[in-house]
Amino acid sequence: MSEVYFASARSRKWNYVYSLHAKLIEILKRIKIDTIINKDEYVAIKTHFGSDGSFRVIRPYFLKLISDKVKDSGGIPFVTDTRRIKTLEYLNVAHINGISHGNIGAPIIMADGLYGKDAVVVKSGPILDRIAIASAIYDVPSMIVVSHCKGHIQSGYAGAIKNVSMGCVCSDERFEGKKVSRGRLHAVDERSIGWNKSLCDFCEQCILVCPTQSLHNIDGKIVRDETCWMCLRCTRVCPTGAMYGTMSQKEFQLGIAEAAKAVLETFDKGKVLYINFLLDIQPECDCMPTCDVPVVQDYGILVSYDIVAIEQASLDYINKAIPLPGSYASDKEVSKGNSLLTAIHEGTMPQLAIDKMEEYGFGTKKYRIIEIEKLENK
Repeated sequence: MSEVYFASARSRKWNYVYSLHAKLIEILKRIKIDTIINKDEYVAIKTHFGSDGSFRVIRPYFLKLISDKVKDSGGIPFVTDTRRIKTLEYLNVAHINGISHGNIGAPIIMADGLYGKDAVVVKSGPILDRIAIASAIYDVPSMIVVSHCKGHIQSGYAGAIKNVSMGCVCSDERFEGKKVSRGRLHAVDERSIGWNKSLCDFCEQCILVCPTQSLHNIDGKIVRDETCWMCLRCTRVCPTGAMYGTMSQKEFQLGIAEAAKAVLETFDKGKVLYINFLLDIQPECDCMPTCDVPVVQDYGILVSYDIVAIEQASLDYINKAIPLPGSYASDKEVSKGNSLLTAIHEGTMPQLAIDKMEEYGFGTKKYRIIEIEKLENK
């Protein structure tokens, strides 16, 4: 069994050593992070910067605690993500959400460069064939994957696997463009996205949600231009099904596992640590231009060197949770123990990606929870 450290969000004593901050510090002490970091080695802290209007990202102070531990272990940390919207706008979003050098004590950089084109293309597998890994991720020797666990209308569940796959792949590779970039994970090719005029009521939600302003209403027809990188947000918000994607759920899940495999193969064994935050577990991705209330109560923080074990544990915690009243889970009348995220996002199969990562040899679904109750020897 793989060890998965757990810090509960509950604090039953009014003492700092029982706080979630303190418990994370204790976990970071126990996992011996210095054993994976060489002196003066660059260490990527990979997270999601959020979106303008979406504020339920990982709180900056938690990122600071992780950054401080890297520095205490002799490493040189930087916090990073890949381009979602124009890079400078995205860095401004990070700043608005408190993810700044001043708050965290580490530089904030874009892993795929100023224009989202800096990447190294590698072979991936039968679904994607090849994929472009952001150059800062490809080159860095160590990485800490810090993931906000939540729902996702396309993947069902979004945690470490999605953070490694979609989050570490560039948005628009320099020479081959979108054919080897992140959009390929959402839609294998341009034909994977369609529009059905007979179903469209021209509410233009698709146009409003598009992060690249690629959709236009031209003479009563919704048209995509060449700037579209196939994120499929338009299909996710369309209330009538007029905008649709044709990529199968199985193909999608196997594709993100394949991309995650390609990314992790650029690291030596044992050089990647995973930290999953089961806080603010909302129904959709942090890249959307708003966020909903959490669908379940906060659980806490999980930490492991095993991506399969931590993802299985995270999904297990969420799926067994009691749906919160007044949330999207309540709207969908999801009952306790009913695989909550897949019940919310019908037809999704997040377990498939976890199973595939185990098949690839990146860990085991058998895990042992080690719960940390407080900070020892403050």
